Amino acid sequence: MSFSIRSGDELLRVLSALDNPHRLRVLSALSGKRNYVSQLAREVGMSRPLLHMHLQRLEAAGLIAGTLELSENGKAMKYFEVVPFEIYLTPERIVELAQTISNVSDQHS
Repeated sequence: MSFSIRSGDELLRVLSALDNPHRLRVLSALSGKRNYVSQLAREVGMSRPLLHMHLQRLEAAGLIAGTLELSENGKAMKYFEVVPFEIYLTPERIVELAQTISNVSDQHS
């Protein structure tokens, strides 16, 4: 699975997801390995509810993927991992993507 930006709306979602130091730390902690929520929360020093919020934002942007798995004792555990991505922007690519933004007034800052 890999990720590529195909529209202006996707670009805005990705840039918005990356515009937060906590989410950058989460991406860094997941780089090269997958991890489950409780362990990841300990590694990044964040509460699980706050981590869930950041994980949802990163997942909605397509930067990470989560899978639910059963542990040996039957407990459900959600694992997350980074989806391979590369963001390469040029002025020309921004012009192209900007033309596909749905509605500027609906976008959040």
